[in-house]
Amino acid sequence: MVVHDAPDDRATIHALRRGDEAALRALMDRYGATMLRVALPFVRSRAVAEEVVQETWLGLMRSLDRFEGRSSLKTWLFRILVNTAMTHGRKERRSLPFSALAAADPDAPSVDPDRFLPPDHDRFPGHWALPPARWETPEEGLLSGETRRVILAAIEDLPPAQRTVIALRDIEGWPAEEVSEALEISEGNQRVLLHRARAKVRGALERYFGGVT
Repeated sequence: MVVHDAPDDRATIHALRRGDEAALRALMDRYGATMLRVALPFVRSRAVAEEVVQETWLGLMRSLDRFEGRSSLKTWLFRILVNTAMTHGRKERRSLPFSALAAADPDAPSVDPDRFLPPDHDRFPGHWALPPARWETPEEGLLSGETRRVILAAIEDLPPAQRTVIALRDIEGWPAEEVSEALEISEGNQRVLLHRARAKVRGALERYFGGVT
């Protein structure tokens, strides 16, 4: 197994083991908001998500001696977070493991098939029948505050697995490998979840900009 720990990870772990509060606060400042965002899809309220985050920090401190650098400190932290969030989710309602959610219905289309021409079309088989509407450029308002609200609202409406993956990939900027490791899913499932999530967000933006042409 490849060892992923970096010099700064090792220094942080050593500092935490010494009881360095500044090192812990630095980690909290770096990852706290992201942890809350990742925890929210698994539980019913922000208050419970905040409790999950607090338990994760406690879990991190209790398990410092078991950290061997087989993944990055960030990946290890978020594995603890997801496992803690899933435990809380099961207490609130019957819930599947994240890996099961990630693998669900892998062949479902991301875009409505009715928006494409049939395979036997005489001129454009398989092409768009109803193409996406032209969107305004960023200068024309795509990145306006209202558009950002539409995007965030669309992400909030996604199923938990899709919401978690798109938040880590497109909001937090994590690479695919780190997302797969942290959530303990295959890279293929990670790609499917991200593709579907992006397709649904794009659909919300199409509706916002007036539908299809």
